[in-house]
Amino acid sequence: MRGKTQEDRSLLELLDPVAEAAGYEIVRLRLMGGTQSRRLQVMAEDAHGEMNVDDCARLSRALSEVLDAADPISGDYLLEVSSPGIDRPLTRLKDFEAYEGLEARLELDRLADGRKRFKGELAGIEGDNVAINLEGEEETALVPFAWIIDAKLVLNDELMKRGAEQRQARLEHEQASSDADEE
Repeated sequence: MRGKTQEDRSLLELLDPVAEAAGYEIVRLRLMGGTQSRRLQVMAEDAHGEMNVDDCARLSRALSEVLDAADPISGDYLLEVSSPGIDRPLTRLKDFEAYEGLEARLELDRLADGRKRFKGELAGIEGDNVAINLEGEEETALVPFAWIIDAKLVLNDELMKRGAEQRQARLEHEQASSDADEE
């Protein structure tokens, strides 16, 4: 899920070590567009699940060096490095555990219970399965992670509140660090 096409997955093999060396993890990579103008979109975060503008610039420079040297993409393209955002894609098994209790949409590569799309509250993971509480269902559904082709958090009041709380905590931490540096 982190890479959709074989070309995306090849780029991930090249760029994952670069991102990790710089202190980041690639959440999702997509090479989009036709042959004329393409866009390489890289969503990443640090170990704390954060990615600010300075982080994006730092990772962009590191990735650009390797991309320029290896030249794995034919033609012109634009590199775009960003955070996953508040209604982020869920691409790694650990994402489903980290965002337990929040609402998400899942799309599968096959039918399960007569459908491919599910929406519900994430209930963590069990082995290689994603646990999700579906509306109107009494039992928690287990969906094999390998079947999921797309998953993302649903933008709602609960997610916005969590984002605001995280932003506030980050600002307080930065202020405390700044105050300590001045002393």
